[in-house]
Amino acid sequence: MAENERFMTGSLWIRSLREFKKLNVVAFCGMMCAVAMALNMVASISVGPYIRIGFSGLPNQVVAYLFGPAVGGIFGGALDVIKYILKPEGAFFPGFTVSAILGGVIYGALLYKKKLQIGRVFAAQLLVKVFVNILLNTLWLNMLYGKAFLAILPGRLVSNAVMLPIDTAIMFFMLQAVDRTIRRYFDDNQ
Repeated sequence: MAENERFMTGSLWIRSLREFKKLNVVAFCGMMCAVAMALNMVASISVGPYIRIGFSGLPNQVVAYLFGPAVGGIFGGALDVIKYILKPEGAFFPGFTVSAILGGVIYGALLYKKKLQIGRVFAAQLLVKVFVNILLNTLWLNMLYGKAFLAILPGRLVSNAVMLPIDTAIMFFMLQAVDRTIRRYFDDNQ
């Protein structure tokens, strides 16, 4: 069984990378980049200097869900750099690009080519919130601004805990809509 799981994991990454061969996938990623930029410009709220609530991550979740961890990670990293170039906020720090890549990889690994279930979406959101948002991004803020890790951690813990069920519900309903409307254009059977 372990051999089969290793094969499936490798196969998951290879299938995800092969998505980039399709012109409709690349075009869709470009459109999702534009949507993310629009959301970044108009639908983001900063709560203090270390907490930001926004919806520009939704297109990355859609891309990772439809095309897998490789495309999700590449899209997340590229989008982070593009967002900074078009709307710089503070100094550029590559750690946040690593976080964006990791978020796309986690969403893609847990959701790509799998049945959409609220528990799976919750698990993906939980992993991203704990490992990326709370641990890594707090570490990056600590390194970038020199603020004590433990001083900024409580606010980030509370905001991510509050947003976990909200983000899970938003992502689940959004991906259900994607399944009904968009997914058929990218299925291999077409």
